[in-house]
Amino acid sequence: MKEKLIKFCNSLNIEYVGIAPAEPYTDFEKIWRKQIERGYISGFEKKDVSRRVNPKLTLEDAKSVIVCLFPYYVGNVKENKANLSKYTYGLDYHLIIKEKLETIGRFLDENIQNFHYKCFVDNGPFSDRYLAYKAGLGFWGINNHIITEKYGSYVFIGYIINNYPFEADTPQNKTCCQCFECVRNCPGQCILGDFTINPLRCKSYITQKKKELSPLEIEIMKKNNLIWGCDVCQDVCPHNRNAEKTIMDEFKVNLKPYIEYEELLHLSNKEFLKKYGNRAYSWRGKSILMRNYEIIHS
Repeated sequence: MKEKLIKFCNSLNIEYVGIAPAEPYTDFEKIWRKQIERGYISGFEKKDVSRRVNPKLTLEDAKSVIVCLFPYYVGNVKENKANLSKYTYGLDYHLIIKEKLETIGRFLDENIQNFHYKCFVDNGPFSDRYLAYKAGLGFWGINNHIITEKYGSYVFIGYIINNYPFEADTPQNKTCCQCFECVRNCPGQCILGDFTINPLRCKSYITQKKKELSPLEIEIMKKNNLIWGCDVCQDVCPHNRNAEKTIMDEFKVNLKPYIEYEELLHLSNKEFLKKYGNRAYSWRGKSILMRNYEIIHS
């Protein structure tokens, strides 16, 4: 059945598919509790530690977790031609990946008796990157990204908790080259050098923050011209130097690396959502993008 699963995923242009065990993730729990103790949590994560660690609290009879990677890199644009992070150039990955995962789920439902499952893209209880690591799909970078040989760290992650006992894969026994370029170049100096980060100093997090920004956050925001997200730690990573472009057509269409301030100014909130509701940055609304633009260009 695992061979059938992989073959079917390949037919959907999903090259990276692996299986993580559905068992308590005690090694992750230690890391996560340390992050909580240090106050290095963004608030976007699930607050219940037990749910972040035990798959059976999400699906009672969980027996495995199918993990898939979705490369999104389409090439670079000139720095002064982009003010959005690379992951947002195309259509909202949440919508694209959820549809792919549901297609996989339906396929398995047709081939496995009494099969049931739950799909997650960014909205699940677990650390997506940790599951990708456990499924043997990539290795850890100092910048806390999961890195692949073919696509570097330019990958989205989706997973399916299910009640079929797919055989778990083995994590890769290596890390990034630890050149520390990401540590040196991070605008907020949020990369701690021990494979963890302080997300509160991450520019990507700050661009999404709704509350009033502190003087330090404003200073970090001004370090580059992206009004949403931050690509620095990936741009300087040697593992991304020869990253291949995605083979997934869904991430190659409707590319928009830049939004003009004047356009945002003249769009009503309703018009903004109608035009950009299928983009990954739309959930915060146009006011946050405008605020960020005004800070950077003040």
